[in-house]
Amino acid sequence: MAYQLAEETLPKYSHRNSPKTYSQPQLAACVLLMFYLNVSYRDMEEWLLASDQVCTVLELAQVPDHSTLSRMYRKLNKGQLDQMQRALLDTAEVKEDILAADSTSFTLSQASAYYRTHSGKTFSDWIKGGYIVGVVSQLIVGSASQPGRLPDFGLLKRLKRQARRYATYVKGRRSWTLLADRGFDAKELRPGDLVPPIRRFGKITAPERRERAEIVDAARLDGLFGLRWIVETVNSVIKRKMGDTIRSRSHDLQRREAIVKGLVYNIHRLVVPFLFLMPSNFATVQVRPKR
Repeated sequence: MAYQLAEETLPKYSHRNSPKTYSQPQLAACVLLMFYLNVSYRDMEEWLLASDQVCTVLELAQVPDHSTLSRMYRKLNKGQLDQMQRALLDTAEVKEDILAADSTSFTLSQASAYYRTHSGKTFSDWIKGGYIVGVVSQLIVGSASQPGRLPDFGLLKRLKRQARRYATYVKGRRSWTLLADRGFDAKELRPGDLVPPIRRFGKITAPERRERAEIVDAARLDGLFGLRWIVETVNSVIKRKMGDTIRSRSHDLQRREAIVKGLVYNIHRLVVPFLFLMPSNFATVQVRPKR
């Protein structure tokens, strides 16, 4: 599935004079599979050497070196990842009435918890990944990242901008609801955003904030606000399947990893239903003979 998405969105080669040993979609699929397996570049090279069937599906005449996979990940920019995400969600025909947003943190060290506890070293920063999830499909319809020291509401505008494409509208007017915790309390909130207001000094003074607090309390009683746990579950799946650490060293690549994990989660989420619900050209993996 990752290979077919990459073929739809990425150019086959980065330059007309490239060696053409591998295509960009082939390498991109290997990189996404590497994040899904939560292994290093070198371990991914060894895994492909032992996986003849996967190499056949990806049409790999030879296994790429670990340094080639590393360079391919650096080439994957945010725009290309967003294109792959949109292609996947458009194919799944996602339309949601209720969206849930939350953030989760990824550490910048792969050291074990035992080592970090006994070494006495403190870590002053981490990467925060923000995801907005459709309650029905449980697919990530928007993802963003930022340094962990920044507050959650800095992610809100980017997440809502991406999610609008997959939310419902009636006669051009918004009819979808956003669920989030009080970390997303900000001035950018609009009617339909169910976010508990922060109680500064234990009080809520502004009338509009009091009104929002009453609406959220009513949503808790109705069970609507409880649907926010779905995004918590998605965060848990991402960390259990793909790890809670960031392996990259440069700041840009570190922030990009959180977005890649969101894309890989969506592919993982659609693996089984995709075979039965999607059109026939996506539902079957066609293994083409090597030229």
